[in-house]
Amino acid sequence: MKVGRVADSYPQEGVSRGILRSETILVLALSLGASAVSALISFVGSLTKPGGLKDQAATLNGSYAPGRPWLDLAWQMFGIATALVPVALVAHLLIREGANLRAIGFDRTRPWFDLGRGTLVAAGIGSTGLAFYLVARASGFNLTVVPESLPDVWWKFPVLILSAAQNSVVEEVIVVAYLLRRLDQLGWSPMASLVASSVLRGSYHLYQGIGGFIGNMVMGVVFVLLYRRWGRVGPLVVAHTLLDIGAFVGYALLAGKVDWLPTP
Repeated sequence: MKVGRVADSYPQEGVSRGILRSETILVLALSLGASAVSALISFVGSLTKPGGLKDQAATLNGSYAPGRPWLDLAWQMFGIATALVPVALVAHLLIREGANLRAIGFDRTRPWFDLGRGTLVAAGIGSTGLAFYLVARASGFNLTVVPESLPDVWWKFPVLILSAAQNSVVEEVIVVAYLLRRLDQLGWSPMASLVASSVLRGSYHLYQGIGGFIGNMVMGVVFVLLYRRWGRVGPLVVAHTLLDIGAFVGYALLAGKVDWLPTP
């Protein structure tokens, strides 16, 4: 699979490389770059805590107000909405340069292409990713990942689905489409951009352990190559959404009922 540049991604007239560099750093500092630093601190805390990594848990979707379901729901929706603000900033920055989200393939012009390719990618990565996680945890390289610990209320599954979609949009739009576009404009080689994007993806999953870092870094490499090939981030958003829905909802339905799924 050829690794090339994203089409029509050169700096707009009158905007210096310095401005684009600062803009990229600020977008990451407000989103996944900050998450990477947080994940590193969390990982150091897990390593220095008595006991092995697999004896510790990393909860992805937890309650913000136990015993107060309406307040909890308000916090859940607030968290999902505010997490999408950096994506709105990316859309604004693309419009500023004379483009829009269509330039990265995040639009409704090819819905069946996005859905079909995304579903195939999710099917290919899902089973492999689960197997890798189970091996990594059993080997002591990963924490026990708890995809959800929400109360059994009516909004539980809708919130899990919305959380999956939010994660997918933020990660794929920023760490793949936007980052690659800016790095191309800054003159980075395709291989350097691939490494930067995939290592960043792995880094903000470090809170899960070494397995989370390696598994997501490999997924990042695959997603960058597919984005370069298709020129659309839509299929990646679909794939990531399906993977997270499978993890969140699947855990909610199966935890404690099957012996192969680790629980705290």
